[in-house]
Amino acid sequence: MKPSAPQDAPSDLQEHLARLTERGLVTRIDRRIDKDSELHPLARWQFQGGLRDEERRAFLFTNVVGAKGETYDIPVLVGGLAASPEIYAIGLGVPVSEIGKVWVKAMAAPIAPVLVEDAPCQEVVMTGAELSAEGGGLATLPVPISTPGFDSAPYLTATLCVTKDPDNNVQNMGTYRAALKANDRLGVRMASRLSGAGGYLHWQKYKKLGQPMPCAIVVGCAPAVLFTGPQKLPIDVDEMAVAGGLTGKPIRTVRCKTIDLVVPADSEIVIEGLIDTDLLEPEGPFGESHGHVALEDFNMSMRVTAITRKRKPIFISIVSQVTPSESSVLKRVAYEPMFLEHLRHALGIRGVKRVVMHEPLSNLRKIIFVQFEKGTPKTEVWRGMQGAATLQAQCGKLVIAVSEDIVPENADAVFWSLAYRSNFMEDLLVVPYRSSGHGPKSGRGAMEGTLMIDATLKHDMPPLALPAEEFMTRAKGIWEELGLPRIVPQSPWHGYQLGDWAPEWTLTATAAVAGDWRQSGESTYGRRHGNLIPETPTRSVEPSKSPKPSKS
Repeated sequence: MKPSAPQDAPSDLQEHLARLTERGLVTRIDRRIDKDSELHPLARWQFQGGLRDEERRAFLFTNVVGAKGETYDIPVLVGGLAASPEIYAIGLGVPVSEIGKVWVKAMAAPIAPVLVEDAPCQEVVMTGAELSAEGGGLATLPVPISTPGFDSAPYLTATLCVTKDPDNNVQNMGTYRAALKANDRLGVRMASRLSGAGGYLHWQKYKKLGQPMPCAIVVGCAPAVLFTGPQKLPIDVDEMAVAGGLTGKPIRTVRCKTIDLVVPADSEIVIEGLIDTDLLEPEGPFGESHGHVALEDFNMSMRVTAITRKRKPIFISIVSQVTPSESSVLKRVAYEPMFLEHLRHALGIRGVKRVVMHEPLSNLRKIIFVQFEKGTPKTEVWRGMQGAATLQAQCGKLVIAVSEDIVPENADAVFWSLAYRSNFMEDLLVVPYRSSGHGPKSGRGAMEGTLMIDATLKHDMPPLALPAEEFMTRAKGIWEELGLPRIVPQSPWHGYQLGDWAPEWTLTATAAVAGDWRQSGESTYGRRHGNLIPETPTRSVEPSKSPKPSKS
C-alpha cells in the first residue's frame, strides 16, 4: 500500500507546531521557567513519570528566563519532534503505521533541493561585533541546560549540523551537540567512533588541507529535514534530497551569509561558523543518550561568524539522556520499521512479524527483539537474528527471538519465554548440564543449561544522565502546580554519581546552573590543545585536572 499523503508534511517548524496544537498535542507553559534549572527537568517528567506514548505532549515554554534573570522573547519547544510516535508522524504528514514505508521510499527516490534567494531564516542577521557584544550573539538565544547538576553549559541539542566534503562538495547533515562557550564560540562534538560521523570525516579532510571547516548549525526546521540527522545514511548521500523524498517535494534552501554552505530556507535559527582543525577544546560533561554523563573530552571549537533567524523564531530543544526520551522515540519510530523492512525484503526472511528495540534505560541499540510467526523454520529464525545484529554496527549487542504470542515490550513475558522455551545447550552458548526441572513436558529434554551473566558494576562509571535530584524535585513541584497529568516517578528518576567524576566538573555544572557558563568557556579556551583527535579524554592529557577512575 502506498503512503497516504507524504506531500502533506509541514514545510517548517511553526506549521508543524500549529498542527500539533490543532490536535491537542501541545502543552503551553506561560509560567516563568528558568531554562538553566527548571525547563528540561519539567519536560523530563513525562518520560520519568510513567506516562504512556499517547499521553505525552510537546511543551511550549513562552516565558523563559535565565539563571541571571535574563529574559528572552523567543519561546522554547521541547518534545515537538518526537515526544510520541504520533507527534513524529505528524512531522512527516503520514499515519504512524506508514513511517517505515515513507523512509524506504525517500531513500530509494530522493528529491533534489531547490535554491532560493530570499529566505525567512535570514530576516534577522547578526555578524561582526554584534556576536561578541555583552548580551549579544549566542546569549540572545534561550539555550537550556539539559542535565542540570551535571552539564557544564547550556547545550544546543535538536541540531542539524551541516558540513561539506571539500573533495566532492556533497553536504552532510548530522545531529551533534554543541556547548555554549562564549557569545561567539561553541564546543561541538562529532562522533569519531564507528568510522566517524559524517561531519568528523569532513573535519579530517579539512585538517589535511590546513583549513578551518565551515559548519552551519540549524536550530528548528521542517521535521522531515531534521529527522535525517539521527539516521545513519551513507556518507555520500545528499540528506537534503532524502528529506525532499520524505516530504514529496524539494526542500527550499538558501546560501549562508558568511560560509559556503546551503541550509533550509525556512529554518528558525541558523548559526554559521568555522571549526578549528588545529586546536581542540575541552567539552563536557554532558548527559548522553546512552544513559550516563559523557565526561570531559577534547572536542571541536567553533567560532561563530553569523547568527541568522526569523523575526519571530521558535527555539527547539530535545529531551535526551536516560531512555525513554524524545531522542529514543525519534530513533525508535524510524529504526524499527526500517529493520523490519530490511529483514522481510532485503533478506527475504519468512515468518518475521515485528522488530522491537528495547527502550527503557538501554537506549534501543543494544537489545533487539525479533518476533516470528508460529512454526517459522529454525533456519529463518537464526537468519532473522543475524540480520538484525548486523544491519548497523551500533545495533544488536543482544538479539532475542520470540514467538508471536510474546509481546516484546513486556520484559516479563520475554523472561518467561527464555525460562520455558529456550534450551540453553542448543539455543546459545551455555554452561551445560542443568536439570530441566519443573515445567511443561511438551518437547522438553531431561537437561538444559545455565546462562551465567554477571551484571554487577565492575568499576567506577560516569553519573547517571538525568538532572540531579534537587532539580527534578523542583520540577515535579512545578508540574503539580500547573495541574499537569498525574505522574508516578519511575526509578531511576534523577541523576546520581557512580564513582567516575572529578570535583572540577561539579564546579562547572554549578556554574552552568548559575548562568556562569562563560567563565567555564574562558577556562577551556585557555586549555586548547593541538595534535589530538576529537574525543580525546582531557584526563589523558591533563592528568592533574581529572584523576583516573578507581578500580573497585
